[in-house]
Order: sequence, then structure tokens, then C-alpha cells
Amino acid sequence: MTFKITASPKSLELLLKERTYSAHNYTPVPIVFDTASGIHVTDVDGNEYLDFGAAYSAVNTGHNHPKILEAVRAQYEKCSLVGRGFTHSLYAQFCEEVCKAFGFERVLTLNGGGEAVEFAIKLCRAWGYVKKKIPQDEAKVMMVAKNYHGRLLGVTSGSTNPTARVNYGPFVPKVGPAYGDGKLLPFNDLEALEECFELEGDKIAGIIIESIQGEAGIFPPNPGYLDGVRALCDKYNILWCADEVQMGSYRCGTKRWGYENTSKSKPDVLITAKSISGGLYPCSVVCSSSEIMDSIAPNSHGATYSGSPIACAATLAALKVYEEENLGANVAEQGPHMLAELARLSCMYDLIEQVRGVGLIAGVDINVELLAQNSMSVWHVCMFMRAMGIACKQVHDRTVRFCPPLTVTRDQIDAMISSFEQCCQTLLKLQPQDIPGVSDFHFLGH
Repeated sequence: MTFKITASPKSLELLLKERTYSAHNYTPVPIVFDTASGIHVTDVDGNEYLDFGAAYSAVNTGHNHPKILEAVRAQYEKCSLVGRGFTHSLYAQFCEEVCKAFGFERVLTLNGGGEAVEFAIKLCRAWGYVKKKIPQDEAKVMMVAKNYHGRLLGVTSGSTNPTARVNYGPFVPKVGPAYGDGKLLPFNDLEALEECFELEGDKIAGIIIESIQGEAGIFPPNPGYLDGVRALCDKYNILWCADEVQMGSYRCGTKRWGYENTSKSKPDVLITAKSISGGLYPCSVVCSSSEIMDSIAPNSHGATYSGSPIACAATLAALKVYEEENLGANVAEQGPHMLAELARLSCMYDLIEQVRGVGLIAGVDINVELLAQNSMSVWHVCMFMRAMGIACKQVHDRTVRFCPPLTVTRDQIDAMISSFEQCCQTLLKLQPQDIPGVSDFHFLGH
């Protein structure tokens, strides 16, 4: 077996230092990025990779897109930050273009996806009290099991992931998937959703759902599910909030949002972040109707950096890139090929249990019981791919996610598939220490 990447001494030095001084809140695959352009990444040792992680979809337009980079540079030379106590010359244009492009009447700007979901919880509650007339402090905001909406306390309160919750209680009440006598509302289950709404709908202000579940392992909605969510929310007067933080901006197909590619319905509230600014500066938005947004009081929510001149410049430039380069069309062309090739491998190799995906994102379930016979885990799959020059990351303990920038070419997908096929053919014949980097970087945990 010939590996492309066999030594990373500078990376090891930096990760040891990071381990010493950084909080241990992540377990990264040991690739220390130094430069990046498009899908190409070079680490501090000069090793080159194809990035099939795309910063959890934040760099849909590719790393350091020159048009977005130029817009950010130009704005830095003019004005970089004003805070929300004042406004700036790009903000009105930003709000107008975002509302028109995204199909909503009002927008509220923030920085990260978790912040945006936190505000969506507050917006649902405010609407519930002001418009639906839910008794004060009794409004409930539903989520579904196995969700991922960020790491802040409100959204963590709605998580069913034990790792996300350990030692962080007490949690925010009346947020999450629990209903009735403690049942958890599943994704893709309209019968359970109607049961939940029938039992508690008079107190439920909203429900927040990822259009495609990401951190759960890439689970698309069943046909008709999101249309059913829309119908039930209409029936029980409940706001449907679509979390498109990871799956938006053409990740799932020719249309901008995941829900547009998988349903015929529109949510009451759109939550998105990451890729709307092309990965050049943090920006998130919550969009809705004027009637719903009017539920919040002035000066009741905001953040110093939200809607900053740099965030607005990056986002306005990124919106142009998506349209000028027709990235949705590339997703429609390359996505089926990537998913078909992964499905082909799943039919050929016992290492793969299942492939799921939509557009240009795939979750590949790995036979972890087979790996365990060689004292390996899904981390070792990612380390093998790292040694082949492919950057990818596991999701929990049995899934590998492939999520390239939307600029990816057929040849680049085929290079990833070739490396993954070699992994399927070879990994179980190796000992863990035979994979370059495993012995050096085992201290990171996995």
C-alpha cells in the first residue's frame, strides 16, 4: 500500500501545543491547514489534500473565493465595525437583497448558526405570546430527536445527544423533542407529530427542524414529510422554522434551500448561516414575515458584530457568486455521481453498511463491529483517507461525512472515490499503527 502522506512533523508539533493550551472541546482529524483555495488545502508540512469537509458546509463557494475575498478586503479599507448602536452604508442593501433572494419580508442578522437558532426560539415564544395568546411563560418550542442546532444553552436544552448535554444542566424548559409523558418526537414521523400537536398544540409556539438532519448522520426527509409538517403547523397554528444552517445555499440541489429541494412547502421562519457569506466572515440570518417579526420588541435582541460591514460585504458578494457560477447546477450534475459511486462501493465492500445523502452531501455508515475486530474505529477510516490526501470527518461513532465545496469537479469526486475504495479494500488487512499518523496523533482522542 502506497500512501500519499506519511509524515507531518510540524503538524504534530502544533497539535501538541494546541493540546497544551486549548480547551479540549474538539477532537479534530490531524490536518493543520496552512493555505487553502477552492477545494485544495495545504497543511503546514506542505502536504496537499482535497477538502471533503468544507468547514461543515461553510465554504460552499470554495476556500478564499477571489470575488468574495476582494469584497471583504475593499470593505476593510472603508469601515469594518460599527456595532448595532449605529448603522452603515451596506446594511439596507444587505437586508433588501437577502429578503428578496431568500423569499421573506424581514431579516434579523447574527453571527453563527447557534445564535440564529437561539433567536428563533425567542421569536417563536414572542409570537406565541403576542399573536397566538399562549399564557405567559407557558410557550413551548418543539424540536425532533437526534437534532443538531448548535452548542448554546437553549439549543443544547433541546438536544438528545448525551455528549452535548453532560454536566451542562439545568436546561431551558419547554424546548426540545419531549412531549406527552416523555415521548421523544422523531424526525420523519408525521403520525407522532400530529399526536404531539393534538396533545399540546395550544401551548406550542413553534417547531424547529433541520430540513436534512446533518450531525445525526445525513438523514434526508421522507417524501412528503416536510409538506406534512407544513400542513400540521397550519392546522394547529404553529410556526415551522427550517434550520438551513448546514444544508442551505444550494448544498442539496438546484434550489437554494434544502426544504425547496425536498418539498413543495415554505416555512414560516428560515434560519441559515455558514455558507451565506462564503466562509470569509461569520454571518447568520433569521428570516420571516413582517407579521411574525413584529412580535419582538426593539432593543430586545442583538449582537455587536451582527450585520457588520464585513459580514454584509462578504454575504452580498457570495450571493452573486452562487448565481453567476450557477453552483446549484453543479450540485445537480456532480451530486448524483458522488452518491451513485458511494452506493456502488457499498454493494461491493462489507466495510460500508449504508449510504445516505442528497445533493453534494453524503453520510456513509461504517461497519464498526468489523473495524473493532482490528481494534479500529471510524476515526481510522478518516485517518486512512487523510493519508490518501482526502480531508473528511466522522459523524459520531459510525458515519463518515463527505461534503465538498459546491465547486467540486467530476475528477475530484473520482479521486475521493478511488481513495475510499482503496480504504475499503485495504483497511481491514492493516494494523492500526500501519496507517500513517495513527500512532503520532492518537493522543487527540477519537
